[in-house]
Amino acid sequence: MAGQTKSRFDFGTLLRRPEFGALIGTIVVFVFFSVAGGEPFTDLGGWAAWLNVASELGIIALPVALIMIAGDLDLSVGSTIAAGGVTMAVVSGFFDVPTPIGVVAGLAFGALIGFINGIIIVRTNLPSFVVTLATQFAVFGLVLGLCKLITGTVAVNVKADEGVKAIFGTLLFGNFETAIVIWAVLALLVAWILIKTKYGNWIYAIGGDMVSAKATGIPVNKVRVWLFVGSGTASALVGVIQASLYDSAQVSGGASFVFNSIIAVVVGGVLLTGGYGSVVGVILGTMTFAIVSQGIFFTGWDSDWASLILGGLLLVAVLTNNTFRRLAFSSGKKKG
Repeated sequence: MAGQTKSRFDFGTLLRRPEFGALIGTIVVFVFFSVAGGEPFTDLGGWAAWLNVASELGIIALPVALIMIAGDLDLSVGSTIAAGGVTMAVVSGFFDVPTPIGVVAGLAFGALIGFINGIIIVRTNLPSFVVTLATQFAVFGLVLGLCKLITGTVAVNVKADEGVKAIFGTLLFGNFETAIVIWAVLALLVAWILIKTKYGNWIYAIGGDMVSAKATGIPVNKVRVWLFVGSGTASALVGVIQASLYDSAQVSGGASFVFNSIIAVVVGGVLLTGGYGSVVGVILGTMTFAIVSQGIFFTGWDSDWASLILGGLLLVAVLTNNTFRRLAFSSGKKKG
């Protein structure tokens, strides 16, 4: 009928979406481990195992994804996790200050680390890879030295009060960490920033062409600094979650998150070169990583195979992401 438009499914448009490859990867690994791992993987305990891992990793992966979409990298998340957790433990566990203050102190320390990263990067124009790698080692050394100096040990016990425990360190239904809820809330916030605000457009523009972004009046340096502050705060939040959940914090905690977060983001469709990616893709990439890393234990196989599978996923993701980007760009040119 005249005046009406017919809605139809466009597979070509879906194929060009940054999260399409991540969706395929998540489905494939979930089906594979559902078969190989059997009922233990698909029951409540199995779901909790990989969702708990995905939630903690996802809290970090989302702000790291924003940084990567803007064309930078953050390799300091590992030591920042430890800094957040240890700060909370020292303040509230060793000095017996109320745990809400310890939580604020831990998050503030993480934000400070991110702020320092951002300021150094924009003021010196050094590659973020180099700056944040240096910060990773420097913060680890600082936390190790101060923790041993103050407490005489590298692991500090802390008992969170009921309010903090309920928010950060409770197992819902006996299996699922409250971090899953925090992850979901953060995902909605990041999605809103990217899709509904001018800051999302700025982030994509900076990652696409920083020089052009500056020429159009975008406050590139401020945006980049705030992205690193967000990453530092989120990393410290994971440290707080772990300290609240396990009643202790260790200086070495968080080391595995440095490259795991990047793997999850890249598998989720974000390009290392910047300017391309989505929140849905990052969520799917994080789920894929968690399913592989935990699913291997339900099969009874040697856990060393998990690294092989993750390495293969990363390589395939990089290749497919470039393919989907070319499809998207070629489609845009044809329409133009």
